[in-house]
Amino acid sequence: MGKIIVSMYMTMDGVIEAPSWTAPYWNDEIANLQHTLLFESDSLLLGRTTYEEFAEAWPKMQDEEGFAERMNSLPKFVASETFETSEWNATFLKGNLAEEVQKLKQNDHTMLVYGSARLVQMLLEHDLIDELHVMVFPLVLGEGKRLFKVGQTEKKFSLGTSKATTTGVILSSYVPAGT
Repeated sequence: MGKIIVSMYMTMDGVIEAPSWTAPYWNDEIANLQHTLLFESDSLLLGRTTYEEFAEAWPKMQDEEGFAERMNSLPKFVASETFETSEWNATFLKGNLAEEVQKLKQNDHTMLVYGSARLVQMLLEHDLIDELHVMVFPLVLGEGKRLFKVGQTEKKFSLGTSKATTTGVILSSYVPAGT
């Protein structure tokens, strides 16, 4: 059975939108976590908006660590009813998204989710997340899109790891309780 791993940047008040606010806190500890998550994954699972942003930015990037090359070469599965073709190695998931993702999980590979709030909310709702990596940045924005929407059904998780970076970011991983 495959795994779905979510990587999410969040402020202390739960905002996940437009994460340009992460830049002042970025350091090698965060980069190393992201490197590990990406290189241990077999594909990306993205929402349409995140896919559009990534497809615009990543093909132009280069780095010595191979992160950009890995990001560009991985197969991508994208939740979108509107896209038909891709220039960035993507397959579009249409119809019942929960069923489509469950079918993908039948393959023995790891899918990494970046951002994609609505996709992550759907994955939470259908118990499809195997690991949730939340990076909480020491910042309160007061407004913006939040990961956990009002009325979210209760979901219990167990702490896997937790570490504070030298810039004050809390790197935590969680697995669904009981697994």
